[in-house]
Amino acid sequence: MPTVARVGPYRFFFYAGDHDEPPHVHIEHAGKVAKFWLDPIRLERSDGFARRDIARIQKLLRAHHTRLLEAWNDYFCG
Repeated sequence: MPTVARVGPYRFFFYAGDHDEPPHVHIEHAGKVAKFWLDPIRLERSDGFARRDIARIQKLLRAHHTRLLEAWNDYFCG
């Protein structure tokens, strides 16, 4: 499960088996996990994050969108 970024307390990653899904990223912090689609950016699911955390993560995703999408494409499209 490649970690593609660490921003503040959050780890952004995807699973090697995620190649059959649209571009997305998983975010983990303190035992909480969320999954966001990258194009367009939207929450797919969250386990434990408060709404304010989700809003903060969405802001980080917008700020790092190009980098995360490039990491996805580099890993899965090669």
